[in-house]
Amino acid sequence: MPTTSGSAVSIYPMSKFNRFGPGILVTAAFIGPGTITTASSAGANFGFALLWALVFSIFATIILQEMSARLGLVTREGLAEAMRSTFESQLFGGFSVLLVVAAVGFGNAAYEAGNIAGASLAIASVTSISSSTAAIGIGVLSALLLGSGHYKILERALIGLVLLMSTVFILAAIMVAPAIGDLLSALFHPTMPSGSSLTVIALIGTTVVPYNLFLHANAVREKWDSSIPLDQALTQSRWDTGISIGLGGLITLAILATAATAFFQTGLEFGGSSMAVQLEPLLGSSAKYIFALGLFAGGLTSAITAPLAAAYAVCGAMGWPQGLRRPQFKIVWATVLLCGTVFAAIGTKPITAIVFAQVANGFLLPVVAIFLLVVMNRRQLLGENCNGTLANILGVIVILITTLLGAVKLLRVFDVL
Repeated sequence: MPTTSGSAVSIYPMSKFNRFGPGILVTAAFIGPGTITTASSAGANFGFALLWALVFSIFATIILQEMSARLGLVTREGLAEAMRSTFESQLFGGFSVLLVVAAVGFGNAAYEAGNIAGASLAIASVTSISSSTAAIGIGVLSALLLGSGHYKILERALIGLVLLMSTVFILAAIMVAPAIGDLLSALFHPTMPSGSSLTVIALIGTTVVPYNLFLHANAVREKWDSSIPLDQALTQSRWDTGISIGLGGLITLAILATAATAFFQTGLEFGGSSMAVQLEPLLGSSAKYIFALGLFAGGLTSAITAPLAAAYAVCGAMGWPQGLRRPQFKIVWATVLLCGTVFAAIGTKPITAIVFAQVANGFLLPVVAIFLLVVMNRRQLLGENCNGTLANILGVIVILITTLLGAVKLLRVFDVL
């Protein structure tokens, strides 16, 4: 971990970019096969009409992730640790621990299968390698990166993969050149076309995810240790969060835009096997190979960050030692990764586990968002770094929307909607 005094940062502002990293982990986590598929579906079926939902989800993510990172840097505690130690009631504290372990630990084990399956299918679609063999290879590669025990190695690998996705999808969006007027109209005149409500929920839900809040609060401590002045760490963290998540939003926008141009009102049928068509204006016959590369990068980044987030959350909730080299930490991420790899390799979708995870996450997202807002107003804990009026207003807006989102998710799981 870096231990320099950071005096050069105040003299050479651009050197702050040398400390980027935790925000990239968050971007790598939410730009996975689910986001690629959801954004493509939104563009193909509704054009640019749901752009407002994407923009909201990015701003909501930045607001919540900034709070989470600030909590980690000021208190030197992870979010799960803070939850466990803050609630005086044993019943409520125990419930929060159970919810974290169930939703993030067990839930990520279920979702990991989709991350690995998405990356393995990308390989299988352009090579003679079977998806089962590819899934095992991806699981091994993820284990090697996580097992290295070095944050810098993991960070650089994820930065490289995120940049790869950025290049593929953003260049394609530039080539199709969507009309600026259409983009602005969709953004400033938000609408909900018939049949789009579930897509809106999915679009927001694939970006604003609770496990990233646990991941971020811990990752900032790995990146900026206690020897670095707090003001400097907070400033660099905010730059990192805003630019990294903004880049994730730009990638998602590019995917939505290329799909809208290729499929919306063109008569072409949209589906999993035809998603690569959206890159053909840029890449021609090579589109399927480059799309597979972007999908592989998205799947691998999520396959790495999901077990990492689960390890931070579960270890923090249980009061176990944290860190890439800690035995308990390794056991948690290895269990999540192994479960995902096995399910992906045998081609079985853990439906029951995913349904359970959706229920748990439906509860967890608004609970964590409310807890963040409450704790970020505790002046005795955060001092001058507690929330101001603007942060609280934005936080309340995000909480109201995420609470509604969580409620709708639960109603969908139980077939009420």
